[in-house]
Amino acid sequence: MADFTNPKYYTNRELSWLRFNERVLSEAKDASLPFMERLKFLAITSSNLDEFFMVRVASLKDMVHAGYEKKDIAGMTPKQQLAALADALHDFVKEQYRICKDLEQGLYENGIRLIRHHEDLSFEQAEYVDKFFEEKVYPVLTPMAVDSSRPFPLIQNKTLNIGAILSKKGQEKDTDFATVQVPGVLPRLVSLGEENGLQLYIGLEEVIERNIAKLFLNYDVLCSAPYRVMRNADLSIEEEEAEDLLKEIEKQIRKRQWGEAIRLEIEEAADRQLLKILKKNLGVSGEDIYEVPGPLDLSIMMKMYGLPGHDDLKKKPYIPCQVPRLPAGCNIFEEVAKGDVLLSHPYETFDPVVQFIEQAATDPKVLAIKQTLYRVSGNSPIIKALTKAAENGKQVSVLVELKARFDEEHNIVWARMLEQAGCHVIYGLVGLKTHSKITLVVRAEEDGIKRYVHLGTGNYNDATAKLYTDLGLLTCNESIGQDATAVFNMLSGYSEPAGWNKLSVAPLWLKKKLLRLIRREEEHARGGRSAKIIAKMNSLCDPDVIAALYAASEAGVVIKLLVRGICCLKAGLPGVSENIHVRSIVGDYLEHSRIFYFENDMQPEIFLASADWMPRNLERRVELMFPIEDPALREEIIHILDVQFKDNVKSHILQPDGSYKKEEVTGERICCQEIFCEEARAQVKSQKKGKSRVFIPKTHIGQEE
Repeated sequence: MADFTNPKYYTNRELSWLRFNERVLSEAKDASLPFMERLKFLAITSSNLDEFFMVRVASLKDMVHAGYEKKDIAGMTPKQQLAALADALHDFVKEQYRICKDLEQGLYENGIRLIRHHEDLSFEQAEYVDKFFEEKVYPVLTPMAVDSSRPFPLIQNKTLNIGAILSKKGQEKDTDFATVQVPGVLPRLVSLGEENGLQLYIGLEEVIERNIAKLFLNYDVLCSAPYRVMRNADLSIEEEEAEDLLKEIEKQIRKRQWGEAIRLEIEEAADRQLLKILKKNLGVSGEDIYEVPGPLDLSIMMKMYGLPGHDDLKKKPYIPCQVPRLPAGCNIFEEVAKGDVLLSHPYETFDPVVQFIEQAATDPKVLAIKQTLYRVSGNSPIIKALTKAAENGKQVSVLVELKARFDEEHNIVWARMLEQAGCHVIYGLVGLKTHSKITLVVRAEEDGIKRYVHLGTGNYNDATAKLYTDLGLLTCNESIGQDATAVFNMLSGYSEPAGWNKLSVAPLWLKKKLLRLIRREEEHARGGRSAKIIAKMNSLCDPDVIAALYAASEAGVVIKLLVRGICCLKAGLPGVSENIHVRSIVGDYLEHSRIFYFENDMQPEIFLASADWMPRNLERRVELMFPIEDPALREEIIHILDVQFKDNVKSHILQPDGSYKKEEVTGERICCQEIFCEEARAQVKSQKKGKSRVFIPKTHIGQEE
């Protein structure tokens, strides 16, 4: 038997993430997509990359600074990882801008022109831009010069800026540096109207650069260029020592603006002296400088996507369908009392989850509502419902995870709002993030107290529920209700149950349960019994889980994995992972659900979870895994997995060398996300006719692999 802990059997986590972003970028190259959709995917790769630098690259730099030399599961030290990433990231950015150039040409061909350089403006356009600058932009700007009395200013994280080298009129030998921030309160795109059938736009940074001399009277502007800085944004919170976690996080959020500079983006044609000044004062090394031949911050492409009109260049928006078991206006509690309800977002609407809380807030029979919140939308109806519940005298307990990365400020606002309304707000457990998605409603009914529970794979966010694929369960199963009570007692107090009925909870129990389930399949395979594992998740990088999967594969267990993002496991290695098949689906919706299927010698067990198979989820977070026991709901989940493994439009197959190969369409075209949209619509129609659950026939989606 091979040594399944050998680093050669693993892919570095950061390089695997970069391959995921390459898969997203491949959508921007896909000429079969409506043109504007390609712009959207390019913008997504840009925002993905920003977060990667601010968190993952920043974390590796922190390790190097601290002299940390422990190797990762692929056998690489932090310094080696940074070196490998440097080349790969520069190659990735070059490809981004190559595609950007193609897309700009495509915009032109579709009647839209983004004027890249202010020098290209016509006389009339220049006049308009100058007037726009003086009336709309100039009053907002704050130019900052650097000299002996004014030190180099703080360049805030992720902001777009214009740097310039100046000289006093008549004194060209003596130069100074100055910078001005492109204001985020103004639109990035400035419309110049229509000309010769083209809609014309220019970036706000170009408007400012054209008029920058007006900010420095009595000076000559020798050169100028836009630039952008990325800083270390990974919060370092000493929870044990923090007297007030909320105040400590507020303080750390402010520090994000002046964390270590880890990336400098600058226009490719920028003056060398200007670049030298920025490099020195920001403290960035050569490999951290990205000179780009296009607009800085490619999220500008999302602004282009959002331009009014051009619907013919976009996919027709999909409207989530009604949940068959929960028709509009129904009493959620009465329906759930009849049996468990499976929710499939975004194909089915998120409304029942909101209505579950809203009805609980006003139902006189409801005594208490308890909920965990990790990320919620900007104008969350769930927050409003919880507030109303507290005002109506319900016992409302809410765990607001303040440490949800980049949502800390939002969550602080919600926490204070809920407290003011009279809710009991918990800020999570010291040293752990609470990532589980659970709501418990306690209701007094004729036959006694009844507990209704919602469990999900995604956040209580009505906005992202339209963009992420997630599954949820509404149930009044008594065993799950008892477990839900135990979960909240654990979160709010010091109660640690001796055991659980149905739920598996991280960090103490979930990983052990998963490893037992994987080893059981291995034992079944070695005993000649039926053994199979099918799992869907966002990321897979836990070394213990991967080693257990390798051992199961070596024993003959058929393992099929859907891993959207990071995958440190290598598939198809002789004697190690020959029985493991891995694919990643990148489509219109972000694949976010976690589904785990274990064959168990022809007696399958199916679980949904909030957790990926990563050390942070299994060892450093409060997560939940829950079983699906209703036969009809199990059939639905098996169908979801079945269709996704047949997808030949949006699937990328992991190769033994760690690369991914896009699935080729041979025969019938099968796009799982389109099929699920079609099924949801068909189900609404059949429901109106009084028919049962509808699936697209198997002959339509191909044969079993």
